[in-house]
Parts: sequence; C-alpha cells; structure tokens
Amino acid sequence: MKKIFVLSAALIILIGVWGVWSFYEGNQARSSGSAKDNAIEVTIGSIQSIVTAQGTLEPKNYVDVGAQVSGEVIKLHVEIGDLVKAGDLIAEIDPDVYESQVKSSKAQLKILAAQKAQQEALIKQAKRKFERNERLYKDKAVSQETFEDAEIDLDVAKASLMALAAQIEQAQSNLDEDQTNLNYTKIYAPMDGTVVDQSVEEGETINANQTTPTIVQVANLNIMTAKAEVAEADVMKLAQETPMYFTTLGSGDRRWKGAVRQILPTPEEINDVVLYNVLVDVDNTDLSLLPGMTTQMFFVLASAKDVPIIPASALGRRLKDKGTDQGQAYQVHVMTPSGPEVRVVIISLSDRAQAAVASGLEAGEKILPTSKAKSTGERPKRTPQMRL
Repeated sequence: MKKIFVLSAALIILIGVWGVWSFYEGNQARSSGSAKDNAIEVTIGSIQSIVTAQGTLEPKNYVDVGAQVSGEVIKLHVEIGDLVKAGDLIAEIDPDVYESQVKSSKAQLKILAAQKAQQEALIKQAKRKFERNERLYKDKAVSQETFEDAEIDLDVAKASLMALAAQIEQAQSNLDEDQTNLNYTKIYAPMDGTVVDQSVEEGETINANQTTPTIVQVANLNIMTAKAEVAEADVMKLAQETPMYFTTLGSGDRRWKGAVRQILPTPEEINDVVLYNVLVDVDNTDLSLLPGMTTQMFFVLASAKDVPIIPASALGRRLKDKGTDQGQAYQVHVMTPSGPEVRVVIISLSDRAQAAVASGLEAGEKILPTSKAKSTGERPKRTPQMRL
C-alpha cells in the first residue's frame, strides 16, 4: 500500500512538472510567433527632410499700366485675358482739352516769333542809326549826346531780342509739355504679356492730379513666383537656392520644382504667428499656373535615395556618444533565428514616419517596433558591438 502511494505521488509530480514545462514552452512559442508576426522587413527606399508651407502664386514680372493725365476714358482696346505686345494701344482718354492747350501754345509761339522778327528789324534800324551817328560824330556833325543815345537804343533793342528769345524758349517748353500731355491720352502696353486685371471702364473719369490711376495690369505669365509663408521656427533652416517643389489644388500628382530666390526680411503677423515670405520662381511656359492660385510648398532640407528604410517607431534609445559623421546612433531590435537582439544602427535622416539607415542594417532583415520588442517578455540579446 505504501509502495502504491509513493508511485502515485511521483506520478503527480511528473505530471505537474510536465504541465509547467508545456506552459512555458507554449508561452515562449507564442511570444516568438507573435514577435515574428509583428516583425517589419527593412526595405530600400527614399526619404526627405522637408519644411512645409502654404503660399500663393503671382507673376514675377508685371506692370500696373496707369494714366498720367486726367479725363474721361473714351475707349478701352483690351479685356482681361488678352495677350498684348509692347506698344499696343491699351486705352484712350478724351483728348479735347489737351488738343486745345497744344493749339494755344502753338499760337503763343507764333506771336512771339512775329515779335522776334519785328525786334530784329528794330535792331537793324537802330544799328544803321548808330553807325550813321558814329560817322557824323567823328566829323563833329552831331553832338556826343546824340551819338550816345543811338548807341543806347541799339543796346536796348538787342536786350529786347534776348528777352523775346527767352520767352520763345519758355513757350516752346510749354508746347512740348502740352504735346506730351496730349500724347498721354493714348496709353500703350509697356511690355509683352497678358492683361490680368482691369481697374476702370469706358466712360469713367479718372483724376491723375494726386495719384496715378491704374487702367489695367499687364503681366508676363511665363515665369511665376510662388510666395510661401514660412513660420519663424522654420525660416532659419532655409537659404538661397534651397530646392523645393509645390503642388496646387487640382494638380493631381504634378509637381513644380524650383529653388529659393529670396527670403524677405520683413515679417507678417497673422493670428499671433510670425511668418516670413519666401520667394521661388518657376517656369510656366505652358500657362498652367495662374495668379492667385494656392500652393502647398515643400522645401527639401536633406534627402536620401535608394537606402535601407525602417519605420521611425522601430527606433529605440538614442546613443548620443555613438553617433558618427554619417548620422545619429540608435538601438533597434532585430529578429534572428534565436529571437530578438539589440543592435546599434546609424540613422542619417528621419522624419515623423520613416528613418534612413546609413549602417547597421541591410535590406531584407526584420526588426520589431519598440513597443512590440518590449512586450515579448524576454530580455533581448546584445550583439558584441553593444558591450558599452
């Protein structure tokens, strides 16, 4: 009876040990299987570090075509969207007042020309009288006073001619000004381009005495400027020639590429946010871009192509003392046949979603996200290079 009791107890102990061992092995198998299921394969890809901003499009070269004289706009020869060449007639202002001024100035000039001719005749008369009195004075036929009076009359006549010459010059200047104002009643395109805005209508009276009223705006749409509003936290990352690309609403997958031309130093404050305007010029010979379009702009600070790529969520602790000139050092958990192991990798570039591996991993290897590596329930093995 005692022997049977001992055998039963031994059997119970063996069954218990077997159950514990089976539970442990099953748990380990499940953990290993779960880790393998969550493992992420290292792939080859590309990544960029970018600054994003919104912007608007405007022509790089444009001219506000204005009127330099006041009056009624009696004719507009263009409409918005018309293509014009330099020298094309844009608009006409009523010329009647300015034609009258030109006629008046011409008449005044003729009067002065007649007075000049008269004065030249008087000079000839005074000169002959002076020369005759000079001979008579030498022969003692006239008095010295008569001779001197003739000389003074000649000098006065010459001075009057000089005054008339100055008046003629002034009258000619007035005529030139009036003629210029008359010419200003016809407004011509100063450059090749497209009429993108029209500020007045036919029959409207404009006043150019205080400000220059704009008739139309002519722009060259072959080169557009994208003006980005960049936050002060990001603007210091940019510089001239920083490459970028942008998209527009409705453009689909199309991207326009360019580089920073200028960062304007004067900020704008919008809703308590300080923004700086960054200008980028892009080619638009196909005229697909139009003024006022909204752009989503991406400034490329750095990029890596055809390199091993891993999720940023797989990066573990950063090792500040292990970084190299290639990048920063991080711990990752790599799946091996014997289970997860910790390895040091060098990350050359990262964004919020992905990281580019400079060294430490090859395409095809599998890694665990940091959260999954911690949940496997076992201590990852360290590779030899991890003996810090």
